[in-house]
Amino acid sequence: MQIELRPYDHPHVQALVERLQAEYLTIYGQTDAAPASASELAPPRGSFALGYVDDVPVAMGGWRLRDDGRAELKRMYVVDEARGRGLSRDILRWLEASAIAAGMTEMILESNQKHPAALGLYRSHGYTPVPAFGYYSASPENVCLGRSLAPPTGRGQPGAASAQDAQPSCLGDRGGPGRDVELGEDVDEVRLHGRF
Repeated sequence: MQIELRPYDHPHVQALVERLQAEYLTIYGQTDAAPASASELAPPRGSFALGYVDDVPVAMGGWRLRDDGRAELKRMYVVDEARGRGLSRDILRWLEASAIAAGMTEMILESNQKHPAALGLYRSHGYTPVPAFGYYSASPENVCLGRSLAPPTGRGQPGAASAQDAQPSCLGDRGGPGRDVELGEDVDEVRLHGRF
């Protein structure tokens, strides 16, 4: 897969956003109303990646800088016909590297219990529960995860605390569906990567 930096309002990005929204409509009975704009998903305060296979856009994701100084993962998605190839892992790694290059030290995300494979993907990359935040923070199915992007430091040293040390307070991550997901070979066969 070829991963390219693209503006959020690029026609290829918007085509995949439309497909993502159609899946949300099927799953939730409505599209995702959480705001995301081209300006906040663009350098230097964010980034948006589009993955191509044979010049066809098949995967996407972005991050934006929040007011609290953390990077927030947004709009992760892989089209049905390209799932099971590890493309979501590639997009996630690209986005994390982009955030690190921009000076970010922590990445967080907001998802939903209805996406256990996506939650498994994030947990397999070191994401752990963080306090609830975001547009859907009051939803009982909301799951908020995060991880440090900073190089590891020793226990008890300055900088050792991170999102991984936060107490779980996201309602959806207290033991219901989506918790402690068993990862199979095809963890990337994710219907959706959460509501971003």
